[in-house]
Amino acid sequence: MRMRAQDVAMIGICAALYAVVGRLTDLGITVGGVAFWPAAVIPAVFAVLFGPLTGATGAAIGIFIRDMIFHGDPLLSLSAGVTSNFAAFFIIGYVSRKHLNSKKLITTVALGSTIIAVGILLPTLLLPSESTGFTGLTTFETVTLFMVTVVVSFIVIIAVSKFWPKWRSYTVGSVIGASIGSGIIALVVWAYSQIFFSASGYFAEPLPTFIIPLIFVWTFATEIPFILLLGPPIIKACYKAFPTLKNWVEP
Repeated sequence: MRMRAQDVAMIGICAALYAVVGRLTDLGITVGGVAFWPAAVIPAVFAVLFGPLTGATGAAIGIFIRDMIFHGDPLLSLSAGVTSNFAAFFIIGYVSRKHLNSKKLITTVALGSTIIAVGILLPTLLLPSESTGFTGLTTFETVTLFMVTVVVSFIVIIAVSKFWPKWRSYTVGSVIGASIGSGIIALVVWAYSQIFFSASGYFAEPLPTFIIPLIFVWTFATEIPFILLLGPPIIKACYKAFPTLKNWVEP
């Protein structure tokens, strides 16, 4: 896909908004080093309005800027934040522009859920660890919490498909994109903590494996409500104010 001048401009605006709003709204709350993140709705909207590459690139640049302000570890940001954000919002923008019928919907959700579940649960179950002072939860409890999140996501997709079919593709794209992004963050943050930990570093000690599904649930749960609840009205308002956005297609 060829970049146009207006695409570059939108990437810059998306990145700036994402970095600034993200830092202002994270409230300093983290779980496993991952922040509370309502700002996820910003690149989701850009990915729908201006194309998946624009939203994904803006998110990747924006999260890197925010991470440098927040924790200042470029390697952690490039490995976990940049990759997860690019993947998540590219998928959201890409799937949102597709017309999903029932067959495509079931296939897409089933395949995405299987990949995510296997990726998250395998290391947790193969390398089990009991709860520590991190959360007080056991491996079984965090795995159960993960499975509940998957089930609730299915219910949300089914409900939207039935009552708000216009937003079916956006919802599916958002759930799958946020899930893949959350999975990348959970796995990479855990792996990073195993290698780069020190008394003066971002991770004072390696994170236990049971925290992988917990980081996934935390990341997903602090992003998807804002993407699903705020995204549609913002997108509708933008289309109403600027009707030509409906014809914005990446070359």
